[in-house]
Amino acid sequence: MAIGYNGSVSWGIVPLNWSTSNLAGAFWDKTDNYLKSANDPLRYQIQWFYGNGLTEVVEPSALNWTGATPASGTGSGDIVNVIFKVYATTDRTLTFPNDWDLIGTIRKSRDIVNKKYDDSTPPNGHRFTVDISQLVSNELSYSLCPINKGTWQSPYYGGMNGGLTMQDNVLNGSSAMGNPISNYNVSKNGTFRHLKVEASFEVVNGDGELKEVAAISEKPPTIAVINSVNQFERDSLYYDKYTVDYYTAYRFLTRCPNFSGGSITQDFKKPVRIGEQAEWLQFYIRRNWSNEIRGVGLDSVVGATAIKIITTESDGSNNTFYLRDFEDNILTHPQGVYTIQSEHQNQMFIQNISPSYIINSGNVRSKNNSRTTYPYWSAYTSNTITSNTVSYTAELVKIGMWSPYAERVVSLKYKYTIDREDEKKPYDFVRFHWLNSLGGIDSYTAKRDVVEGLTISRDVIERKSGDRTWYQDNKGGNGTGGYTSVNGYHSDTMRGGDIYKGGREVININAERVQSVYTEPLNKSVAKWLEEIMLSPNVWIEMDTEATEMGNSINSYLRPSTKEYIPVIITSSDVETVNQAEGLVKFNIEYTLAHKVITQRN
Repeated sequence: MAIGYNGSVSWGIVPLNWSTSNLAGAFWDKTDNYLKSANDPLRYQIQWFYGNGLTEVVEPSALNWTGATPASGTGSGDIVNVIFKVYATTDRTLTFPNDWDLIGTIRKSRDIVNKKYDDSTPPNGHRFTVDISQLVSNELSYSLCPINKGTWQSPYYGGMNGGLTMQDNVLNGSSAMGNPISNYNVSKNGTFRHLKVEASFEVVNGDGELKEVAAISEKPPTIAVINSVNQFERDSLYYDKYTVDYYTAYRFLTRCPNFSGGSITQDFKKPVRIGEQAEWLQFYIRRNWSNEIRGVGLDSVVGATAIKIITTESDGSNNTFYLRDFEDNILTHPQGVYTIQSEHQNQMFIQNISPSYIINSGNVRSKNNSRTTYPYWSAYTSNTITSNTVSYTAELVKIGMWSPYAERVVSLKYKYTIDREDEKKPYDFVRFHWLNSLGGIDSYTAKRDVVEGLTISRDVIERKSGDRTWYQDNKGGNGTGGYTSVNGYHSDTMRGGDIYKGGREVININAERVQSVYTEPLNKSVAKWLEEIMLSPNVWIEMDTEATEMGNSINSYLRPSTKEYIPVIITSSDVETVNQAEGLVKFNIEYTLAHKVITQRN
C-alpha cells in the first residue's frame, strides 16, 4: 500500500462554515457569509485523531510506523506537519488547481498544547492551525475604473489596478515583432480574490524520516476576499449585507450615508456636479437570481440586471432610465433559444453613474419587453439629466426573464443632488477618489480655500574652490605682437577667476508640491464617512494636464477623459469629526502629490 497516515483527519476551524455545522454555534453570528475581509483573521485548521491515547501532549512517534522495517515506500505513520497550500483566482470557472495561482505554501507543526482549566488534562488529538490573512492581503489592493468609462473591461482584470508593476518586455506572438497586446503583462484585479485551501501531510516513518502524504480529498468551501477593514464598534454583520444575492436591501461598497431603504432613512443626498465624469457604485454579486421574481412560487430566472436611475425635475416630475454597462461582464449561458444570466457570478462589478457620463455616453437604456435578443434593452430617447434636474436616485434591479418581466429592486436606494455652483478660477475644485474601508472606490469634491505651495530641501556638499591666486592676463593670445587674439584661447576659463563654481554646492534638490483644501460644513454622519480620506492608503485627485490630454487623444477608449487619477499622500495629522458646540465641522485636507517634483542632479 502507499504511504498514508494513522487515524483520521478533518477540517476544524475554517472561515466559511454552514449553519448546520457543529462549528456554526461556536462563533458569534456563525460563519456562513461568503464575502470576507483580507484584513481579518482567515484561519484554517486540520484536526488529527488516532485512537484514545493520542492527546495534544503526545509526540508523533516513529514507533507507530506500520510499514516494513527498515521503512519502505509503503505504510502509515503519525502526522508531524500539515502543508497548507493557498490558491487564489478572480475567475472561479477555471480548473482547480491547475489554472489557479498558488500564492503560498505553509508548513505547520501542531498547535501549542491546550489544557483543561480544572484538572490540566489535554484534549484528544492534534490540531494544526494557520492564519493566511497576511498572505492574502498582499494579493489585494484596489482597482480604478478609467474616468468617464461606464465600467471596467473585465471583472477578472479590473481597471487600473494596484497590482505589482510587471516586467514589460514581452510581446505575445511567435514573430519577431509579436502582437501589439501581450498576454504576459496584465495583473489580475486588485479588488477581490477567490481563495481555496488544500492540505497534505508529512508523516514520520520507522527510520525517523518525514514522508509527504497526498492531500486530503475534502476541501473547505471557496471564499471571496476583498481589501476591506471591519470596524469592531460598527460592523455587526460583516459583509452579509454587501454580498448581492437573491434577497433585497443589499448595499454598495461605500459607507457614504446617502442611502435609504427598509427601516433605514438617511436625509443626506450626496452632491455631484454636472461636469463630473467619475461617480462610482461598486458591488459584489454572488448569485444573480431573484427569489420568486414573478411572484410567490414562480421562477427566479433573471434576464437583465442594471442600475435604475430616477431623476427629479424642478417641477416635481420624474424620468426613469437604466445604466447597464457592467452587465456586459455578467456571466451568461444558453437556455433553449434564449440567453439567460447565470445564477453564480461571484464577481466584482462597478458602474459609472456620474451626471456627465449619463448625459454624454449614449449608453442610457430603457427596458425592452420583447425579449428576443440579449441583453433585452432599447436606447433611451427621452431626457436624462437636464438643466432642470434637481436630484436623482440609483438602485440595483433584477428583471425577470419571462413574462410579465417583473422588476425587483435588490439594493438600498442611493440619493444624489445636483450641485451647480460654479468653480472659482484660477483654482478649480479638488475632486478626490480613495480606496474606502469596504474595498470600493469613493469620491468627494472639496471646494473651499485651495492653497498650493512647495516644500523644498537641499542636499549640499563642499567642493574644492577655483584658483583665485592666478588670473590670466590679457596678453599672449596666440603669440603675435603680445596682444590678444580670439584664436589664442582654448576656452573661456583658461587660468584663474573660476569663482562661478566651487565651495558649497547643491548636489540635489528634494521638492514636494503641497496643497490643502477645505470641505463644506459637514454633519456628523457625513464627517464620519469622509474621515476615510485620511485613513485610506490610496488617494487620488483628478487632474487635467497636457500629459493626460495626450493619453486621451492617443487612445480615447482606454482613457476616455482628458482627466486622470493622480496619486496623493494625505498629510493631515488631526481630523475633527464631531464638534458638539459648533454642530457642523469642516475638514482641512492637506496633501502632497505622490509623484515628487523632479529636479536635476548637479
